Amino acid sequence: MNRRKEEIKERIAKRKKERAQQSHGAPLNEVKRSTYLDDDHVIYPPSYTNQNKDREFHPLFRPEMFMMKLLVAACLVLIVAIIHKNDQAPFQQARETVQQMMETEFQFAAVSKWYEEQFGSPIALLEPMTSDSQKENDPQFAVPASGKVLESFEDNGQGITVETTKKQVEAMNEGVVVEVSEKEATGLTVIIQHSDGTETWYGHLGEVDVALYDYVKMGESIGQVKLNESEQGTYYFAIKKGDQFIDPNQVISFE
Repeated sequence: MNRRKEEIKERIAKRKKERAQQSHGAPLNEVKRSTYLDDDHVIYPPSYTNQNKDREFHPLFRPEMFMMKLLVAACLVLIVAIIHKNDQAPFQQARETVQQMMETEFQFAAVSKWYEEQFGSPIALLEPMTSDSQKENDPQFAVPASGKVLESFEDNGQGITVETTKKQVEAMNEGVVVEVSEKEATGLTVIIQHSDGTETWYGHLGEVDVALYDYVKMGESIGQVKLNESEQGTYYFAIKKGDQFIDPNQVISFE
């Protein structure tokens, strides 16, 4: 009987030693004593967790993936730099491709429209979608500001100049503001990009009511006209599809 107890004690000691090694050096006194039921049955202590285990990273942040993406980004920057610094013929086509991609304007309005159709309007980013019945009753386009066309599309091949008594200039269609700048030909100008790929230009403004990357609804004020003492003023308006300008009079009527 004593020999049997000695064998059991040896097995228990061996198990304690193995578990202590698996716990990366945790103190043995953390293991609770075994409880003996009889000579043939033993309840071994439950496994314990290592209190000194390293803290895990956030599940959304993986250091190895972050470093790999950082390395890939650095390699891409290096490759582009080599292409632009090398004047040899084999690099000419790659150089033109990269330049074209950099100069192509990102279609903010198209992406916003697709996101809205798929997932709904993001909170505090896009205006809520209108119902189908409301859309049917709404006009197709809004007139920026009604008035008399002083300079037609045939005169300059790009846009028109409208004389108006209206102070506010409104967006012809919903879209995203992609540029607010001072241009040599059109003065203070706002450019809105629409989901169908077109752009509308509003120039010769006295003030601007929108900022870059604002989402504007159709008919929303985007700027104000400089009015003279007779309460009249002019503004520039153009519609651009790709690289070509379209006659605005073929789209909407200003008078």
